[in-house]
Amino acid sequence: MSSNGNTVLVTGGAGYIGSHACKMLADTGYTPVVVDNLSTGSPWSVQWGELEECDIRDGEKLNQIFERYRPVAVMHFAAKAYVGESVEKPDIYYNNNVIGTMSLLDCMHQNSVQQLVFSSTCATYGTPDQVPIDETCLQAPINPYGMSKFIAERMMADYGLAYGLRFVALRYFNAAGGDPDAEIGEAHDPETHLIPLILDAAAGTRDQIQVYGTDYDTPDGTCIRDYIHVTDIADAHVLALKHLLEDGDSQFLNLGNNQGFSVHEVIAAAKRVTGRDFDVKEVARRPGDPAQLVSNSTLAEKTLGWIPKRSDIDIQIEDAWRWHMKYYQHN
Repeated sequence: MSSNGNTVLVTGGAGYIGSHACKMLADTGYTPVVVDNLSTGSPWSVQWGELEECDIRDGEKLNQIFERYRPVAVMHFAAKAYVGESVEKPDIYYNNNVIGTMSLLDCMHQNSVQQLVFSSTCATYGTPDQVPIDETCLQAPINPYGMSKFIAERMMADYGLAYGLRFVALRYFNAAGGDPDAEIGEAHDPETHLIPLILDAAAGTRDQIQVYGTDYDTPDGTCIRDYIHVTDIADAHVLALKHLLEDGDSQFLNLGNNQGFSVHEVIAAAKRVTGRDFDVKEVARRPGDPAQLVSNSTLAEKTLGWIPKRSDIDIQIEDAWRWHMKYYQHN
């Protein structure tokens, strides 16, 4: 099967953010091909393009997929992504995220595919030395998840120097929301993200929501995070792809809304949007949670012309809630 010149290989395309990127690719005239081992991804989320069930560490099988579809570029989402789990099982994270990425880079090199959009993370900064965080901040990851993504970024830079790889690494903050059409959305198992956990409580499938720490140096004492809508993240991936296909240079770019919301503010927004009350329990801090993580994303705006369209926290929760109710009615 030869490429039509618009085929994009999407590793981890059966996952939360990868599936939204596939929809955005299809909507803008590209043909996504999903490569996913389905260890955490869901077959129902692959609605745009073919699904090739493959672990990216299987170089032989991955090479066959490259030969079959001849993609013009790759979007790389395939990774383990739980911070806590990475501390308990670092071997799994380095194996998946570092060795997996190296296998992918080798296949790209062998097949002369030189454009890569990489799903990175603000976890590469660790505990930041300034807030808001821009791309000049020191990268000092404090857990194996953040370190595995940091190593992958360095590998890409080195492959760029040696073999001409061009890439855009998108370091995003807290992905939130869901497809406005509610065709796909967030459904992790286990779920660790704040907004879906809150929506579980609003839906009555969780007894309460726990707030970890109320004594941070923030206006209401709870952690502040920058929530970025998943469709805005997907939009940035497509703009990064176009940047590379038009011979743009390699970039490391933050993706966020340049504003943060505290845990209490997110809970209040969820109660407002859903019209439901639920129990909130304040408990001790978790180790390793910085007080504030807020992005400065002006470089992404300048380089890609990217402007978030769904930055309002109520809109993010509304989209997530619509999907949440639909998904859990059917499961």
